[in-house]
Amino acid sequence: MKNNHKAKYINPFTDFGFKKLFGEEANKSLLIDFLNQLLPAKHQIQDLFYKKNEQLGNNELDRKAIFDLYCESREGHKFIVELQKAKQNFFKDRSVFYATFPIREQAERGEWDYKLQPVYCIALLDFVFDNNKNTAQYLQNIQLRNEVCEVFYDKLTFIFIEMPRFQKKLEELQTHFDKWLYFIKHLEDFDDIPAHLKEDVFEQAFAVAEIARFNLQQWQDYENSLKYYRDLKNVIDTAVQEAVQEASLKAEERGVEKGIEMGIQQGTRMGKEQEKLERIQLALQQGFSTEQIAKLFSVDETDVIRLKSK
Repeated sequence: MKNNHKAKYINPFTDFGFKKLFGEEANKSLLIDFLNQLLPAKHQIQDLFYKKNEQLGNNELDRKAIFDLYCESREGHKFIVELQKAKQNFFKDRSVFYATFPIREQAERGEWDYKLQPVYCIALLDFVFDNNKNTAQYLQNIQLRNEVCEVFYDKLTFIFIEMPRFQKKLEELQTHFDKWLYFIKHLEDFDDIPAHLKEDVFEQAFAVAEIARFNLQQWQDYENSLKYYRDLKNVIDTAVQEAVQEASLKAEERGVEKGIEMGIQQGTRMGKEQEKLERIQLALQQGFSTEQIAKLFSVDETDVIRLKSK
């Protein structure tokens, strides 16, 4: 891992870094290897090609972070993979919105039976999209299901990878997929290739990600992308911290208010009991019988007798 000096490798969560690793024709063997860790056996990719995404997104940054991939499996199945580096704002809405493009583009002119190819929407997240979910599970496979959890439509699958939840250390990596996630999460921190990742595919990925290999234009593009990423992340992180602090303060205030309220209630009850006790003692002094006092104040006669004896 690197010390406190300039990074040797790109940050794959920047738009430039994400595109450099997974969005270039020359490096598609890396993409195929990564995607095959996520897809089922029947859809292991033999080959793929990139479709231009001019119609996607409302700005250039969105288009760089989303790839539509037309894939063919080893058994000849045709299907589409949409890979994106997801952003936090309206994440679920954006995911569903962008999923409509590879679906609608399958429409054919003239007579058409509406038979669709499977679509996988895969999102790589550098944030946790469900903070209320108390689990270490970092991989989510989501399909449309009915009320008894039966799959209603198996041709649309969302696969979300929440990278902050992936906490495995280098010596704990067991699968090829573990290695890919570790590589992606820690790429910017490496000084050299660790022994656990000395495989052809990762050595190729490290070479692609090495900043020293960039020309001047690539370096400038990466620096701009890195600045945009850091600024955006800082804004989001600050907003999250402020929200947490505000929630904590409100909880503390509610706790103080609740304590005061409980104190008032308890004090009121004690005051009423004390007042009742004084009235019973006054009734005893005035000569009322035990039975009369019990009925008058709705208490047991034994309590009246105990007070009388005191």
